Amino acid sequence: MTQASVSQKQYPWRLWLIVTLVFFGFLFLIKSILLPFVVGILTAYFLDPAADRLEKWGASRALATAIITLCFFVSVAMIFVLIVPLVVEQLSGLLMAIPGYVAEWQMKYAPQIQELISHIGPEQFEAFKATISNVSGTLLSVVGTFMAGLLQSGMAIVNLLSLFFITPVVSFYLLKDWDKIVARVDTLLPRDYAATIREQIVEIDKTLAGFIRGQTNVCLFLSTFYAIGLSLAGLKFGLVIGIMTGMLAIIPYAGIIFGFVLGVGVALFQFDDMASVAFVIGVFMVGQFIEGNFVTPKLVGEKVRLHPVWIIFGMLAGAALFGMVGVLIAVPVSAVIGVLVRFTVKRYMQSEYYHGTAPRILSVPAHTPPKP
Repeated sequence: MTQASVSQKQYPWRLWLIVTLVFFGFLFLIKSILLPFVVGILTAYFLDPAADRLEKWGASRALATAIITLCFFVSVAMIFVLIVPLVVEQLSGLLMAIPGYVAEWQMKYAPQIQELISHIGPEQFEAFKATISNVSGTLLSVVGTFMAGLLQSGMAIVNLLSLFFITPVVSFYLLKDWDKIVARVDTLLPRDYAATIREQIVEIDKTLAGFIRGQTNVCLFLSTFYAIGLSLAGLKFGLVIGIMTGMLAIIPYAGIIFGFVLGVGVALFQFDDMASVAFVIGVFMVGQFIEGNFVTPKLVGEKVRLHPVWIIFGMLAGAALFGMVGVLIAVPVSAVIGVLVRFTVKRYMQSEYYHGTAPRILSVPAHTPPKP
């Protein structure tokens, strides 16, 4: 056995590290064209269980793929045709109304603000303003970076057209050959570690299936519930506020905080009676109660084990590195990293180094001065 083969057998992690770095470096270089392919991969992964079920009912894989893909993209097209114009109209009206709301708020609550300043003191108030200014500046910077990346990589004309023409094709062929791709990847696994890698892939699949498929259904439910509830309450822009609240539920706590603050704020300016404002507050409280006690435990489950802070960090990091594509792949990448970290910690706690039985290779013998 040559020295090179011994080195490769003893240090396989070097090869995998190089392959991983080259792979992610290549993705970073071509990030501007990744959006339709990433959306196609996520769509195929999302629809695979439905295609498998149709196969069990007797349909061929090609027929099942055609039916599922057609139904999915027709539904998406109908949503764009029927709902998106209403959302855009209400969103435009909301953005135009915000300056008026701010001016009205200043006029309405100016005496209370002056009284509050007199009680807390000018120095404390200036410190509070500085803190709010810093936090607002940071949030605006993050949002601005995200929106710039969105406009650059997600809403450019070429990428927008590619979403309509390339994504359905990518998702169709990936969904059609999904089982073959999985089997082919399995044959390429190193035989000494195949069982361990399969075990981690199964754990990753459970995490992704529980979060992506489950959380997507949660977002759809919340968007429908809040949009209908706020519209029934007579709230201006209730449709767009409800849909955005539900969609932002993919980010932990972001949806309910955004929706509650914006919805209640609009209600305070729109309604003169507190009963209508209380109705709006009740819509958010009921939605949060149903989501926390019934919808999320049923659709997402308790086995996801993705910490909310980790998800938020992953999305911000993905947006900074890859723009809109980074936001889309943030949760899958975070899930993979989370599973691998848990596996590494588990192996470490079973190792000799953790239990203190490993040879002390780093110990250095005390220096003995030479005898005269």
